[in-house]
Amino acid sequence: MTSSTVRAHWAARFLFFAAGFMFATWGVQIPTVKTVYGLGVGAIGGLVLAAGVGSVLGLTQAGWLIARHGARRVAWWGALLSAVALVLLLHMPHPVLLWGLLGLFGLATGLLDVAMNADASELERHAGRPLMSAFHGMFSLGGMVGAGVGGLLFTAGVAPKLQLLAVAVFSMLLVGWSVRQMAPAPVAAEEAHGRFVLPRGRLALLGLLAALGFVVEGAIYDWSVLFLASERGAPQQQAALAYASFSAAMAATRFVGDRLRARWSAVGLLRASACLAAVALALVLLSPNVPLALAGFALVGVGLANVVPVLFSAAAQVPGVAPAHGISAVASVGYCGFMVGPSIIGFVAHGSSLTAALALVVGCALLQAALARRALRD
Repeated sequence: MTSSTVRAHWAARFLFFAAGFMFATWGVQIPTVKTVYGLGVGAIGGLVLAAGVGSVLGLTQAGWLIARHGARRVAWWGALLSAVALVLLLHMPHPVLLWGLLGLFGLATGLLDVAMNADASELERHAGRPLMSAFHGMFSLGGMVGAGVGGLLFTAGVAPKLQLLAVAVFSMLLVGWSVRQMAPAPVAAEEAHGRFVLPRGRLALLGLLAALGFVVEGAIYDWSVLFLASERGAPQQQAALAYASFSAAMAATRFVGDRLRARWSAVGLLRASACLAAVALALVLLSPNVPLALAGFALVGVGLANVVPVLFSAAAQVPGVAPAHGISAVASVGYCGFMVGPSIIGFVAHGSSLTAALALVVGCALLQAALARRALRD
């Protein structure tokens, strides 16, 4: 590879890392936000919903913005708005303004998400080999480092406002270097319209597969710790390992995911991944043993690791559709699963049990495996 190509690849890695770092920082600071503004659990749920609605808006608008202005500029503004939102997170004079700020944060992360994936798909196309999994591995790594750094800063007694400022500055330094290395992509004028077209045909199927995957992922993020604590009686510090084992396994698998994608067909890999996630989650639900359940959560992370890279790469290669538009459409539909799925699980759990609710998630993974061939064409 030429030196400019090497720099472009590292720029994409740093961009994914910065996105994961900033996203994790918001999660780390949720207890601080709750304390500073005196909010209850319901209000925090409203903030999360505001961020989710903003994300969907950003995802739906990213395609035409990238077509008009290029992935490099959209990535810069998405990252900058995300950083500004983090800096202002603890400075809002009224909770209503805080909801608006979280909506802005979600919109910005949605724009950044599509822009960096569009850039990654272009790098993958030029390289002629799979690269997307490793880029998403950098996002996962950024999230792990962001959470770890946040914990260390709290332990060291660093004020939350200073933490947020430091994260914003560090992230923008990475993003600033990265966007300068991104090559401007030529764009057809007819692609730069301001409408979001609902995905149809293959894009709709890819979006459905993404939504099913995000339902499983969101279930683990939101309910795994509570499941071990309430259904298996695990102490809090042990129950917290459910999320940690899932995230670490997902990140590690993504760094070897491109080798798997080079050896396996997209259909075969997605089927195997979804089946592994389903079997692993079933193991969690059936096992009364906490260590075995933790191993099961880790295997769910292994199973889900390559789902998004495979689907986003496929979305960027749909004939007659610009990569940014394809990724935008699939990500928009997929993220709805991330937003709605955990809420449905909570509703079902309220009427029966969390174990019964998570059994539905096993069905989502199996349905994803069943639909893989229809959506992915080798």
